[in-house]
Amino acid sequence: MKADTVPQMSHMVILAPNWLGDAVMALPAIADVRRELPGASIAIAARAAVAPLFHLVSEVNEVIVLEPPRGATGWPGWRNAGAGLRNKQFDLALLLPNSFQSAFSASRAGIAERWGYRTDWRAPLLTRAIAPPRAIHQILYYQYLVHALGFRNGRREPAITVPADARDAGFNTLTSAGWDGRGPVVALAPGAAYGAAKRWPPDYFAELARSLVADGAVVVVVGSVADRRTGEELEAACGNGCRLVNLIGRTDLSTLAGVLVHCRALVSNDSGAMHLGAAVGVPVTAVFGPTNDLATRPFGDAHVVLTNQVWCRPCLLRECPLDHRCMRGIEARVVLDAVRRTL
Repeated sequence: MKADTVPQMSHMVILAPNWLGDAVMALPAIADVRRELPGASIAIAARAAVAPLFHLVSEVNEVIVLEPPRGATGWPGWRNAGAGLRNKQFDLALLLPNSFQSAFSASRAGIAERWGYRTDWRAPLLTRAIAPPRAIHQILYYQYLVHALGFRNGRREPAITVPADARDAGFNTLTSAGWDGRGPVVALAPGAAYGAAKRWPPDYFAELARSLVADGAVVVVVGSVADRRTGEELEAACGNGCRLVNLIGRTDLSTLAGVLVHCRALVSNDSGAMHLGAAVGVPVTAVFGPTNDLATRPFGDAHVVLTNQVWCRPCLLRECPLDHRCMRGIEARVVLDAVRRTL
């Protein structure tokens, strides 16, 4: 289908990816859809952990939080699939996840048009099934899908304009922690949801933090509740002579975006925080180990991606069975040099 033959849907839902980083990387594809359907009502259906992101996205009219039915397993759970999408009178469901469950949910919700990739044995549930491409960046993967469905592609870099209330919340969070509102703020995101192998060691982060504090920067540590232990390990390694502002688990996603927009730089593993920071306009220094930087690196010339090219990477393992050489081979001084160039 050519781009100029996209049917004019009046009410559509886009099922979002399940992880924050993937959801951010899907934003250019969502913007492509909005550009072609300026008058349509576009809803995003997402898991609770990801849904707040889309309240920051201007292309979205409605955000639907998808929650699995409590206590429902086996067939009762599958029977209730799509409950959050029913009675919404959607013309179309665009499925960004590759899962069978997302297609089944849209089908159970009675949505007539269901478009997505032909993956996970779900083609019979789709009214338009696209063969997925191979070995391309995740941003392009989502844009390839919408282009194949008739939507012209625009810019590749995800972009979020942080609203004033979130900016103010971020500013207030930083100033209440001691920031004077003038000195450079550098954020560190030491966590990563996929597994310990993705995390640059806390003692390396601590060495970096000590150098940044010595340079006069205010160092802020960010992350979700799940990253608390990693943050504590970083603080312990940093020692009493290095003051950090530890915001791990203390900000919702909107406030985190508001904090990041006030930062001069962000140092992160391959994580949702990395993609969020890049999308709000912060120069990112990203440390990649077991994951493929060619598939999930932040787009744009402002960002630096650091790797240690050992024979075993990218292995995509959650835990390293060897000596974690892909991450331990990236020295703190190399990361520091990259960050200094952005300050």
